[in-house]
Amino acid sequence: MPLALYDVPAPAKLNLFLHVVGKRPDGYHLLQSIFALIDWADTLHFERRSDGQLARHDGDNAAAALPADDLCLRAARLLQTESGCGLGADIHLEKRLPAGAGMGGGSSDAASTLLALNRLWGLNWPRSRLLALGLKLGADVPFFIGGRNAFVEGIGEILHPITLPPLGFAVLKPPTGISTQQIFSSPLLARSKSVAIVAGFPAHNSSEDKNETSSATASSSQSVLSASQAADVVRLDAQGVALLANGFGRNDLQKPAEASCPEVVQALQLLEERFGNSRMTGSGSAVFARVDTAAGGKDGVSDLPTGWVAKMCRSLDVHPLCGWAED
Repeated sequence: MPLALYDVPAPAKLNLFLHVVGKRPDGYHLLQSIFALIDWADTLHFERRSDGQLARHDGDNAAAALPADDLCLRAARLLQTESGCGLGADIHLEKRLPAGAGMGGGSSDAASTLLALNRLWGLNWPRSRLLALGLKLGADVPFFIGGRNAFVEGIGEILHPITLPPLGFAVLKPPTGISTQQIFSSPLLARSKSVAIVAGFPAHNSSEDKNETSSATASSSQSVLSASQAADVVRLDAQGVALLANGFGRNDLQKPAEASCPEVVQALQLLEERFGNSRMTGSGSAVFARVDTAAGGKDGVSDLPTGWVAKMCRSLDVHPLCGWAED
């Protein structure tokens, strides 16, 4: 077992589209989305302790103070409890991703913590066991443990890995964060009138309660809806993947976010004027625009208001820690 693991990345994600297609009896909304990994990331360092204690140490570059009991510590404590491991860890977190952005920063930190401590403590749990553990921490955590870009269903736990073409993004985050709970409780949140069907993946009934974590690979089965249901059908070929990656669908959370945060509207307009397209990711408040990867990040967003953050990003083929757990 290693004594320490340094420079462990925790990359962000963007929702290339996000459709709300139902609601479970427990109040959780059912979604469909493409989650794409990008090269904007937090960095963590882990040092093994023999006394069983868990401690987080924050870098001085964080834009805001983190909660005393954040997802990193909750992930470490959960893995320690479930595994019965008597070891502990010092967790050093260099926070670069903005909070309240809809980019999954906290969930990614938690996933990287589970993957790193699984190795640091010599547990050698398979990915399936970590996926189930991650779902207890949050709906986005399994995606980052899964390690691949994915067409996502359920509350975020049903993962269909896909291969995306190289993509470039301009990502812009205003200083105001948005509460996810606030967005999902908004009267402006509307359920999509159609569901996206990706041919080649098993069909999932979005009205059913999804409690199991599934990391499904592409199969030969064709998703089928009843004649009364409208659907946006995307076939899993080169043309279909390009459609999913380049402007398919919408973000159903964007309208309530715009109503509660005028800066989201401002950010969307700024990117629309600069790049000809814009969309919010997750529940906001970060927004993004698709850009030509050949630009090499030279045409970034400049002259921003005080407190705004922007970065030219590229998509990742796989999570940097994809090989840290056995399938």
